[in-house]
Amino acid sequence: MAKITVRNYSSQAFNILSQSGLPPVLARIYAARGIEETHQLETELSCLLPFDQFKNIIPMAASLADAILAKKRLLIIADYDSDGATACTVGMRVLRKLGATVDYLVPNRFEYGYGLTPEIVQLAHTTKQPDILITVDNGIASIAGVRTANQLGMQVFVTDHHLPGDELPDAAAIMNPNQPGCHFPSKNIAGVGVIFYLMLALRAELRKRGVFMTTSTHNTSHQSGAIKEPNLASLLDLVALGTVADVVKLDDNNRILVQQGLQRIRKGRACAGINALLKITRRDYHQTSAYELGFVLGPRLNAAGRLDDMSLGIECLITDDETHATHLAQQLDELNSQRREIESDMQESALQMLAAIIEKQHANIDTSYSLCLFDPEWHQGVIGILASRIKDQFHRPVITFAPGNGGELKGSGRSIGGFHLRDALDLVSKRHPELILKFGGHAAAAGLTINSDNFEQFREAFEQAAQALLTPADLTRVIETDGQLDETEICLELAHTLTQQVWGQGFPPPTFNASFYVEEQRIVGEKHLKLKLRKCSLEEEQFQTSVQSSDLYDAILFAHSDPLPEIIDAVYRLQINQFRGNTTLQIQIDHWSQSERWPTTQ
Repeated sequence: MAKITVRNYSSQAFNILSQSGLPPVLARIYAARGIEETHQLETELSCLLPFDQFKNIIPMAASLADAILAKKRLLIIADYDSDGATACTVGMRVLRKLGATVDYLVPNRFEYGYGLTPEIVQLAHTTKQPDILITVDNGIASIAGVRTANQLGMQVFVTDHHLPGDELPDAAAIMNPNQPGCHFPSKNIAGVGVIFYLMLALRAELRKRGVFMTTSTHNTSHQSGAIKEPNLASLLDLVALGTVADVVKLDDNNRILVQQGLQRIRKGRACAGINALLKITRRDYHQTSAYELGFVLGPRLNAAGRLDDMSLGIECLITDDETHATHLAQQLDELNSQRREIESDMQESALQMLAAIIEKQHANIDTSYSLCLFDPEWHQGVIGILASRIKDQFHRPVITFAPGNGGELKGSGRSIGGFHLRDALDLVSKRHPELILKFGGHAAAAGLTINSDNFEQFREAFEQAAQALLTPADLTRVIETDGQLDETEICLELAHTLTQQVWGQGFPPPTFNASFYVEEQRIVGEKHLKLKLRKCSLEEEQFQTSVQSSDLYDAILFAHSDPLPEIIDAVYRLQINQFRGNTTLQIQIDHWSQSERWPTTQ
């Protein structure tokens, strides 16, 4: 049973925001998300944090400028998720425009695993022969890989955002907001954001050196002034996609990056690959929101890395040829359909596995603090999604394992609030030094490798860590809302206002709670309920009488076809429904239960 609570907010912040002219409902919503002053809601590019607050960014940009002008060979080492793909694309697009000799290599997760491993370094050295390796969205944990690159005479520039371990790699330079001594305020920036900032610094360095054309430059054959200065704002559609898809916290700076990227997409100025993905999924680019980035485009890019080769996704984003982009987008869409089928089968087998464990061991999931599952038939590329689905259903930290190479198991974990998954794995590693071969990640998600013989021992050790770090209260799913709206606030105007803001991880879309009379209900699309609701008023609660004067609201409850009771307690959000040229308000029900507080009309 979920517990519904109303988000707390600072009364001081609420008063400041209200006095600044925000309506009370918006002041309440923003204050509950840590907004203390209206300037935090600004989304202009001029409000971005300056790049020079990044540790090592100035010398790294200078070294890259030297390398470009010396025609050294650069090789980007990418990650195989959406953040890594967009980060690689940003780096490739900008460096090519700057005249660099640059290529990329993305590890196949099934052959090489994650990050700059010694094996991928050797492959890069053999096949690409680069002078400099640039990691994007990885590298902070690549101690051995960087050591191998140094031995082979290659410099390594690490750009990453993941949490570092106790030891840092011996790279030529490291750019990571979470490394010791870095004062860049946005610790939540995604990998694509980090490389975007490096490109800002590199452009500034080359501008200082007089490399770019000026209005007075006529002879472009000269070494100085031969390159057209790139417009880096044109990359913000990619930055927005990678930021949202990587589910990083949308702090003030990240919201600017995402909002600016969305504005470009809505104006039809996105890259050919993003436009093709929107078209193939029948999405109107004018209406693109963070939802489309995170739940429509992101999964299709990730499908390439999960089932095939992320080079497919990167090529879709790099190309400027619309026909080629469409062809690649179709392949990505087909891979995503395959991924969904595999995931559905794996989820069914996982639920059967849990039922068998309960029956055989007389266990109760309610008394467990964690879940660890393994099936030799599971697909390594989909276990992360499986862990997320199981976590959502049982509200427990979950790690799912699939067979790896050489008798190893590859694990992917997802966590709940109050349980830092990487820290938990670190605790297990310290208590059992030989148990985990390698691990990495952050609070909400992590990956690891263990020997197949150690699965049961790991499951017990992880459960012990979970019991040490969690309380029973942490295991109850909590649904936070922004409280109740009065009938004047449940309106199309507020819905329009809310759609203009960027919502996502750490800055959740507003939801509200109320009790409703279900006046009408019918099934649409074979599995959804179309509803007519009337809000139970506070006067009804006070006098316990049925007042029939409330407005009727159109509502939708997705993936539910059974009839609802006459009165429900609901968590809902305001939506704009566009149908046959008409724009109306619609309430989307996210959660409901039968209400026992209100009198029925019978």
